[in-house]
Amino acid sequence: MSARRESLTLADPEKQPASAVEPASLGEHLRGRQFSVDPHDVAMVEADQGKLHRNLKGRHMQMIAIYLMMQALAEMAVMFPINGAFTMYICRFVDPSWGFACGWQYGIGWLTVLPFEISAACNVEFALSTMKILACIGFMILGIIIDCGGVPTDDRGYIGVKYWRDPYKPFLNGFHGFCSVFVTASFAFGGTELTGLAAAEAEDPRKEIPRATRQVVWRICIFYIVNLFLVGLIVPATSPLYDSGGSESRHSPFVIAIELAGIKVLPSIFNAMILISVMSVANSCTFASTRTFQALAQHGMGPKIFSYVDKKGRPIAVTILQLLFGCLAFLNLDKVGGGDIFTWLLSLSGLSSFFVYGSVCIAHIRFRRAWILKGHSVDELPFKAAFGVWGSYIAAIMNFLCLSAQFYVALWPVGGPNLDPATFFQSYLAGPFLIVLYLGWKIWAWFKVKEHRPLYIKIKDIDIYTGMRQGQAEMISGQHVTPEQRRASILEIQEEQKKKGAKDWALATVRSVF
Repeated sequence: MSARRESLTLADPEKQPASAVEPASLGEHLRGRQFSVDPHDVAMVEADQGKLHRNLKGRHMQMIAIYLMMQALAEMAVMFPINGAFTMYICRFVDPSWGFACGWQYGIGWLTVLPFEISAACNVEFALSTMKILACIGFMILGIIIDCGGVPTDDRGYIGVKYWRDPYKPFLNGFHGFCSVFVTASFAFGGTELTGLAAAEAEDPRKEIPRATRQVVWRICIFYIVNLFLVGLIVPATSPLYDSGGSESRHSPFVIAIELAGIKVLPSIFNAMILISVMSVANSCTFASTRTFQALAQHGMGPKIFSYVDKKGRPIAVTILQLLFGCLAFLNLDKVGGGDIFTWLLSLSGLSSFFVYGSVCIAHIRFRRAWILKGHSVDELPFKAAFGVWGSYIAAIMNFLCLSAQFYVALWPVGGPNLDPATFFQSYLAGPFLIVLYLGWKIWAWFKVKEHRPLYIKIKDIDIYTGMRQGQAEMISGQHVTPEQRRASILEIQEEQKKKGAKDWALATVRSVF
């Protein structure tokens, strides 16, 4: 099941037909192939975006967005396909200091993910190619057969939901245990935002980003939820390999499931498939961290050398930095302290997703308020979030609840010492790290960057035009807006002004849901 083939116009159509072009990987946009694009559709109001090479296709978008892409980010990315994407949205719509903190935490998080993914086996990046998709489908079929007792070498026979009953139980340690896995879960879901990050390099963000957003919901349901549900059915939570550290942390739940069924040779084949998939994950890690650091440096929030882009549009300096961090994967060969080191890496990268996703939702809320305040209608947006601004409110609250639950577990861990500093920071290191980054930039900006001194950007001061496509900018300008759109803008402003008190907001929420 491959991504839908995209029709493109080559600069030299006589040498290669458009239908023959189908990029195979995330990194192919760096190869220097040029495509002709209508400048009216992709020209930016922002004069300079670091000159990153724009040759990213729909197939890249769909594969990068294997995780559920937040509708709010898609709306802003289509409207403002700028370098740095959500990091710059947070800087522009919330506060530059908070955007600096989120951007650096996000970039460093992906730096640490690369060595972790080189040794990690349980990930959902199988959908990066047809071969890995087939591996996922194959495991689904095999998992059902194992659960039904159809493997002759499996002496467990019919399993069914055995491992969901006593003494195993589906939720060990109750609510406390449920909260304890948020860091690992957020680590696995990391990557949702890569579609928005790639907007600056997409040939046509207005088409590619919405397509990637709409098609990815069922992908994560099939390749992530179903596979892990089957693992939960056929692998007991008491398996000793689940709790092993050091070099044993390389074991995959999928491989454990096959080994418990007594199947020979297949575990080695599946390990080979995992190795191929992890190589694809390395592409995503490199892409995410390099684009984030390059955008931060371009806006004066990082070392100037990180903003360097070569003639082919590649951020060489930050790419080298990312690859050097990948060498940390060799630490996992240490059977004594390898597991502890990777625990600290996970604590730095896993929880950062909650902060970034919550900040993106807040940026979307403030963007919508500024958009309406300046007399524009939601109908003028080229892509609208499916659940509107209320979806961002709900998502922001859910992220806050997840952070609160993880804070609770960090203070009172399952089966560990209560109020232990080492245990707390292993679970919640991303929080203090984000605060240090925020305060550090805020203090430095107080003396060096006067415009960054305010605690936050006022709605009336938010810039909603820089980075917009030229065609879109012309469409929303005063003389081109139709009377219907202008009336809709006025009605939206009046509706916002009428909402007073919790009752009106609650009723508006119910109307939005239905």
